[in-house]
Amino acid sequence: MIEISDIRASLAQGTTEQRCLALGLAEAIKLFGCLPHLLERIELRRRSIDARRKSDVHLVLTIRIHLCDELDEEELIACVPERERRRVRIVQERPAPAPEKLFRAPAPRPVIVGAGCAGLFAALVLAEAGAEPLLVERGDDAQRRSRAIEHFYRTAELDPESNIQFGLGGAGTFSDGKLTTGTKNPAHRRILEALVAAGVPREILWDAMPHVGSDILPVVVEHLVARIRELGGEMRFRTRLIDIERSRPRGGDIRGITVESRTADGVVREERIPCEQLILACGHSARDVFELLEQRGFELARKTFAMGVRIEHAQSAIDRAQYGRFAGNPALGAAPYKLVAHLGDRSLFTFCMCPGGEVVAAASEPEGVVTNGASLHARAGENANSALLVNVTPEDLPGADPLEGIALQRACEAPPTTSAAGAYRAPAQLVGDFLARTASTDSGAIMPTYPLGVTWTALDNALPRHIIDTLRAGIPLLGRKLKGFDATDAVLTGVESRSSAPVTVVRGRDCVAIGAPGLYPCGEGAGYAGGIMSAATDGIRCAEAVLRELANR
Repeated sequence: MIEISDIRASLAQGTTEQRCLALGLAEAIKLFGCLPHLLERIELRRRSIDARRKSDVHLVLTIRIHLCDELDEEELIACVPERERRRVRIVQERPAPAPEKLFRAPAPRPVIVGAGCAGLFAALVLAEAGAEPLLVERGDDAQRRSRAIEHFYRTAELDPESNIQFGLGGAGTFSDGKLTTGTKNPAHRRILEALVAAGVPREILWDAMPHVGSDILPVVVEHLVARIRELGGEMRFRTRLIDIERSRPRGGDIRGITVESRTADGVVREERIPCEQLILACGHSARDVFELLEQRGFELARKTFAMGVRIEHAQSAIDRAQYGRFAGNPALGAAPYKLVAHLGDRSLFTFCMCPGGEVVAAASEPEGVVTNGASLHARAGENANSALLVNVTPEDLPGADPLEGIALQRACEAPPTTSAAGAYRAPAQLVGDFLARTASTDSGAIMPTYPLGVTWTALDNALPRHIIDTLRAGIPLLGRKLKGFDATDAVLTGVESRSSAPVTVVRGRDCVAIGAPGLYPCGEGAGYAGGIMSAATDGIRCAEAVLRELANR
């Protein structure tokens, strides 16, 4: 097939897939000088926004053309004017190879712990291959989880097993649902197509910055579970991992797990589940699992993670800064941003930016104050918010305990540290006051969206000194890159402490944990992913490794 890139489209021309395809078809006919009926099929592959010149904001399209058999691709490209040829190339589809279906399901069957993006896609691949996996999740299904979160926001009564961090879909379900990734992998298209089949709008297949939204994701993950069950897999909720059994205490093969489940009437029971292949996709907030792994002698290592705050601006101000006079055009939607400021050996960077969204209460432990960001598919909220983070390296931590990063997270989340004791209120400070080293006493023009209320204060004691110093030095630098980013009434809300896991479960290139045959550490919690797409990709990678092991038995 032939790919044509850099097709310019006005904002009016690129509002729908059909209009983009019509524009792409006209471009193909102009370049190749052939009749439309000789082009068998046309596909929109990418649509992005070019806002480098605020006076000329427009869309840029990439299309792919499937030709009729009688047309030769190389001969057709040779007809393209020399000045346009850089935009045209022959491409070959590289679909991710589907694993061969097993002759029969293994006994005991593979077990996946954690039904976030990594666990769901690992289970889906195993189920498609006929392995009939068991997927266990400590939290609730999407509907019950939504009710638990609403109850927490209304009453400040936290369910430690069903919240923003735990439950079907993992932490990504109640987020902006961004599907961007900095890498290329054939599995990405497979993931996007699976999400579309589960109910995500088709635009994620071509949008340069695709997202889903926390109003759509709960339905999508329920559909993925239904598909896994349809293929012979099993899904259990309210089932928490409490032990891992090995053939010998150190260095032994996986032989089974013990789980604790809670019935509908509140009865708690323990159960041993035999398994020889265990995909551990527990998520970055499953601290009890990391503690269990350390106790059982699995190899853990510190890794660099990040901490900081959430920053909120008026979305209309971000739109104007990014799009100029085109701000508010429906074809553009709410403007995102991605910024970094380098300050010597430290950097300040934005992460998980949520246009038209809100700051959410993401605690998973009693009394802990944790923030994250989320937005609905429409991104129609008044505020923009983003994590504003600084890395914490292993060298920043005392001692040698691999779980020292978790201890630091907990210390920063504790109410006495944040000066926001009681009812999960979050500490907040205006950017102008923060830069002036003055405690805030009230909001300015920007009203914070954190649902359990904020305590106006100074943030200096909420985070390690190097993070506070980097925030203070870096925010004005980011203001030079994006006008208004350092506005005095922008709101800083703490703490953002769960952007990634501070520990990794060490594994080899075969995805098997070092010294623990049969254990496959997977996804964000194990230190091998950093978002929905990378987590899902790692889930597929680990599932394929399990299938290779089963095939070689």
